[in-house]
Formats: sequence, structure tokens, C-alpha cells
Amino acid sequence: MPLDAFTNTFAGNPLDRASDRRSSAAWVAERLAGENTLVLAIWNGKPLVEDAKSGGVQIAYLPPALARELSGGPERLLFMGLWQDIAVFAIDLEDERDPADGPLRGLGRFEDLRMIALTLPGPDAGILATAKSMFEWRRRHLFCAACGQPSRVAEAGWKRICPSCKAEHFPRTDPVVIMLAVKGERCLLGRQKVWPKHMYSALAGFLEPGESIEEACARELFEEAALHTRSVRYHSTQPWPYPSSLMIGLIAEVENDDAVADQNELDEVRWFTREETRAMLRGELKDANNPSRMAIAAQLIKAWAEEG
Repeated sequence: MPLDAFTNTFAGNPLDRASDRRSSAAWVAERLAGENTLVLAIWNGKPLVEDAKSGGVQIAYLPPALARELSGGPERLLFMGLWQDIAVFAIDLEDERDPADGPLRGLGRFEDLRMIALTLPGPDAGILATAKSMFEWRRRHLFCAACGQPSRVAEAGWKRICPSCKAEHFPRTDPVVIMLAVKGERCLLGRQKVWPKHMYSALAGFLEPGESIEEACARELFEEAALHTRSVRYHSTQPWPYPSSLMIGLIAEVENDDAVADQNELDEVRWFTREETRAMLRGELKDANNPSRMAIAAQLIKAWAEEG
């Protein structure tokens, strides 16, 4: 559930994950058989959605009997949690043909989550991001990383066990620092050639083993822009289901302003005044655009722009 007044897109999953009940196969089976159970569907990473009466789209849930039939067993099912007393599951469909043109005809349509994220209710986006990340993990870990033998699902989809060597495998989340470098009344943004024209964003990079969040922030700023970090403060985090990252949003005070793009991760870096960032957020800066407001980078820019 949301713990702050500010929640990034894909955060704020409202379900009680009931993680302490996942190991009870009988309890999970009973919930799956319930008449009021809700089941969402993911096909090739795309969620099944329908038009919402209030505008935008929302999750389209399947009849539980149909979901049980399509799943063929526990391998492609995931217990998501409880909405009050109602169990919520997800099913991973991997058919070559669009199931919305087959067994799910008339129940909704499959859409790219990134494209519809801002048209979904916040809680729905959080639920779907969780399901997408989990199914991506399942597809990438069908075989044991220790001995190479096929693994099997356990704990309602939240764990995999190798019958051969008994190794246990759990979902992974890759932490990423994403930081807005600031010095005085200016902030630094960068861009890559492959991005949309004139789009600038905050710098980012994966944490490495044995590295703190602050150390990763300082390293990335130096590697990508030759900046020396003075201090780091936390803003917020964002689950990012591509495939399964946690974006750790930071604002970093830096010592120098002679930034240089490394020409590897970034092709260009540019300083913006606070007034310029405000104009950019309003869409009034002719040669620079901010990232989509779906991204935590846009929220970092907005937070800093509104401070002064």
C-alpha cells in the first residue's frame, strides 16, 4: 500500500500479498477455486485490459474457472494476494496467437503496459507491474542456475525449486540509482541519440556488488559526466518491470560544473537553470523536453524545480 503522499507509477500495489500463506498449497488451491476469485491475464508481457467507465483503461479479470482451465496447472499461475477477502491471481499466457481473438474473445484486449500505464488507475498499474516482473523472472529461470536441470514452481509462483539438486531460487530485483545532479540553481540532464528528439533525462546506472546507494550515485555521475558528488539525498523509488528493476530516485549535490558526456552511456549533457526546468515541465522550452511523467526521472526534475 502507499506509504507516502507521493507514489510513482507502478508503485502502490494495494494488495495484501499474504506471503505467509503461499507455502500452504491447500489454502492457495482453495482460494483459486473460489467463485469470487479474480484472475488477471498477461500474454507475452502484455496485460488484458478493458475500457473504464471513468475513462482510460482498467484490468480485465477472467472468470476463475476459465483461468484454471487455461493454466493447465500451477506452473503459469501466480497468487498475487488479497483484495480485502478476495483472492487475486495472475495467469501467464504464451500462445503464439492473441488469446483475445480466441478463448478470451469479448473479455478485453492485450495492451503494452508501458503505453497504457498513465491511463490505468494507480493501483492497477502497481498490480500489473508486479505480475509482469514475476512472469519475466519465471521465463528466465525455468532451469536451475546451480546444476542446469529443469526447476519447478513452488509457493504459489514466488519460488522455484530444483528437484535434482534441491536448490531454491527466488525472484530478483535489480537496484538502479537514478539521480538528478544539481549545483546551485542548475541541474544536469543528459541524453542519448536513440531517445526522442530534444528529450533529456536524469543520469542512471545499476548498483554493483558491495556498493552503497550513495557510492553508486557518485560513481555513475563521475563515469558518465565527470562530476564529483558532495552529498546525496533520497527522493522516492519506482518499481520498473523491464524486466524487474527498482529505480532509486536521488538528488545529488555536486562540486564541479565542468560536466563532460562519456560518449558511451550519454552523447550529451546539459545544465538547466531552475527556471528552464520549470519551462520544460510546462512544455515551453523549445529545444528540450522532459521524460514522460510515468518515469521517476520526471518526478525528480519536478521536485527540484518546485523547491526554489
